[in-house]
Amino acid sequence: MKLGRLIGVSVFMFALGVGGFFAYNAPAPAVAQELTPQQRAVLQAEYDQLQKEIAEWQKVLDETQAKKNTLKGDVSALTAQINKATAEIKQRNVVITQLSTQIAQKNKTVATLNARLTAGQESLAKILREKSERDSTPLVVLALSSGSLSDFFGTVDDLDTLNGALQEHFDDLRGIKKQTEEEKAALAKQQNAQLDARYQVQVKEKQITADKTEKNKLLAATTKQEQGYAQILAERQKRADEIRNALFDLRDAGGISFESALNYATVAGAKTGVRPAMILAILSQESDLGKNIGSCLVTNLETGNGVGKNTGSAFEKVMKAPRDTEPFQTVTAALGLNWASTPVSCPLGKVYSAGRGYGGGMGPSQFIPSTWVLFEPRLKVALGVGTPNPWNPQDAIMATSLYLKDLGAAAGTYTAERNAACKYYSGRSCDSRTPTNYTYGNAVVAKAETFQNNIDFLKDN
Repeated sequence: MKLGRLIGVSVFMFALGVGGFFAYNAPAPAVAQELTPQQRAVLQAEYDQLQKEIAEWQKVLDETQAKKNTLKGDVSALTAQINKATAEIKQRNVVITQLSTQIAQKNKTVATLNARLTAGQESLAKILREKSERDSTPLVVLALSSGSLSDFFGTVDDLDTLNGALQEHFDDLRGIKKQTEEEKAALAKQQNAQLDARYQVQVKEKQITADKTEKNKLLAATTKQEQGYAQILAERQKRADEIRNALFDLRDAGGISFESALNYATVAGAKTGVRPAMILAILSQESDLGKNIGSCLVTNLETGNGVGKNTGSAFEKVMKAPRDTEPFQTVTAALGLNWASTPVSCPLGKVYSAGRGYGGGMGPSQFIPSTWVLFEPRLKVALGVGTPNPWNPQDAIMATSLYLKDLGAAAGTYTAERNAACKYYSGRSCDSRTPTNYTYGNAVVAKAETFQNNIDFLKDN
């Protein structure tokens, strides 16, 4: 018997965890059927034609920019914008149809692979049981129970055959496992793409509704000609001024005008590729949380204990010592601040427990000190400053942008931005099974949509 091979097999089985390791709950199969080559060709032709229509309406939009702030020019621009958005919705619906069929096919492939894995495990278990029976019989007993010497060596050959079959099964299962993981990754990518496309359809539908309302308003003004249009322009300007001057709350740093926040976010977005609206949405959500949780002061660097800034109530381990207390002292000293009077976020409870965790987030971006010092070299380059300040709005906005880039938000898709938001909050991707995390991500996406509408409005006015 090949004892070395048997030991290696046992270790490998333990590492794989047969009976549970290969389990995978595939998503419910999609309703869509696989497309024929002719159907795929028709869809592709429709997609290409819509792409041409979108380009044509974009050209009209570009040409009408020179006629902005004239009644005729604005009506033409809105008409082109509505038609372009309508074509984009049709194009995305084509993409959704294509993705639905691909997802259905992937589900079938994963189901087939799962069946192969199950069959392979059952076959493997049978071989292992047979091998265990053979291995438990000493060679002396095998020799004495054999009718002849040739029978004995035949039994030994059978054991070698079992070992060879065992190795083949392991190799096969490894290959199927790898292929299953690759198919699952491709399926997840297609499912995300479908979610992104559906979200874009919803956004475009809202845009069309708003544009049609604005267009009808402009058309109604034609009865009063220039007097009515002048009033509409005045209303637009008033709204633009209100947006620019609105107070943009920042956690633990007061507030700045929306215009200033947007300028900082625009610069940060240009360096990281993250949408300014997404950056502002994260900071706005953090500020909302700040209103509910309040702020704390650290009173003891050795323990990390502290008190509520406004209440004086004692909090155990506001900050983890020494992981965060030491860099906190360094950061505040470099800025000429007194660590004992510099506010940080409170933990979610006054009494420490492993489940409660720590507070210690600094400024609008809520970086804990140990994380902030990791970002400092990049912030110095991005901001062109010697000492970044986590309580300075401009520095905090750049830090948020850098972190969101690391979390994948620069991809700009609905799923990428939502997952980045969830990771910003908890370190994990969005999952409906964790309601708090899921709610945070959805709230950020909704805020980003509102901010993007305001940003687009300011661009046109």
